[in-house]
Amino acid sequence: MNGVPLALYGLALVAYVWHFARRDPTIGRAATTLLAAAALTHTFVIGMQTMEVGHVPIAGATSAISTFVWLLALSYLYTEMTTDERAMGVFILPLLVALQAIPAFRPSVEAASPMLRGPLFGVHVSSLLFAYASFALACVIGITYVLLFKEIKAKHLGFFYARLPSLQVLDRMNQRAIVIGWIFLTIGITSGAVWATTYAGADPRVQAMSVHDPKIFVALVCWAVYSFELFAARRIGWGGRRAAYLSALGFAIVLLNFVPISYFLTKSHNF
Repeated sequence: MNGVPLALYGLALVAYVWHFARRDPTIGRAATTLLAAAALTHTFVIGMQTMEVGHVPIAGATSAISTFVWLLALSYLYTEMTTDERAMGVFILPLLVALQAIPAFRPSVEAASPMLRGPLFGVHVSSLLFAYASFALACVIGITYVLLFKEIKAKHLGFFYARLPSLQVLDRMNQRAIVIGWIFLTIGITSGAVWATTYAGADPRVQAMSVHDPKIFVALVCWAVYSFELFAARRIGWGGRRAAYLSALGFAIVLLNFVPISYFLTKSHNF
């Protein structure tokens, strides 16, 4: 079933590339329509998998990747529709296609233990994945901001200047993505703490959880970085390019926690 969303994401990528090259409003609307269709189809696939196994498909790595792609698509659609700017699609869609290819060619939905089927666990993991998707979007926007800034600073107004939105629009898109990500990261951490307290006596791994676990500690560091960017950075003059660099730093921390720590360094939070 994951092959259908992959095909639609691929078609949307072609449309976004075409729109980026031609800046044709009709092609741009078609690209948005295709991406919305892909996200809607992906929603149906995830819903069917949820009904099949009885829980949100986030227990296995492959299922989590599929859910991450879905949430990143929704995050980008929200940002695009609230800013009416489609130029970033050409940078986001390759990531969606590449990641969605994994569940499409290696489908797998792992059954979770009864302890992981509760609503609190679903809220915890889903919120974190949504936060990570938003931070991925903010990172891509931030990198694009830096590329455009350097082109303008060098007074060489070429490829990016002709196709990308203004620095002000990119900065606003970056800020909105960070706000969404921070809200869901806070929800994810809070619900995880409540879930761990609820099931502390049900499993030794839950009882052993503490801030000393690298996965939990790095998640808190990530929250601190984005909290600083959201509430303090701009007040001390760290807007624009510095905010873009902070977005990249924050997502690097997300990737550190999402892949190597999850597989190799976690002590108690290993499920």
